[in-house]
Amino acid sequence: MYLPASLYEQIERSVPIVCVDFVPCKGDESDRSIGLILRESPHGRVWCHLGGRIWRGETTRDALRRHAQDTLAVDLELPINPQPAYVYEWFPSDIAPRDGTSYGDDPRKHSVGLSYVVRVDGHPQPRNEALDFRYFTADALPTLLWPGTLDLLRRMSVLKPSDTD
Repeated sequence: MYLPASLYEQIERSVPIVCVDFVPCKGDESDRSIGLILRESPHGRVWCHLGGRIWRGETTRDALRRHAQDTLAVDLELPINPQPAYVYEWFPSDIAPRDGTSYGDDPRKHSVGLSYVVRVDGHPQPRNEALDFRYFTADALPTLLWPGTLDLLRRMSVLKPSDTD
């Protein structure tokens, strides 16, 4: 499933990469906690949602489960055919849209994130890219977030616009 690094870099420079993005949540709308990972990034050490690319021949459900296992050593409670809460794009600044389109900043690639709100089955144990994992309430989100994560959380309806104003 892995491509040589030089070929993958060429692909990233040439076409958008389709990814799954997900946010573990617990509680209900009146008392919701949002799960984020701490990771190293092109923006330094930041908190962000989870996810990554979908492999050829892999369903979105399987991609979500693989990334949850790789990053947190947990499974997810998912239907057979999960549907995204939002579709969000990530761009390097040099090719980012200038027409008012909402997007996140990813200097590595242009990606299209199928974004899901999920429930975790198990106790998250951060590993691989995750340096830490925590649940946060809307009024206690960390200030160091990957650029675009806060907008994504609002657009996924995980946060209300008033939660972080």
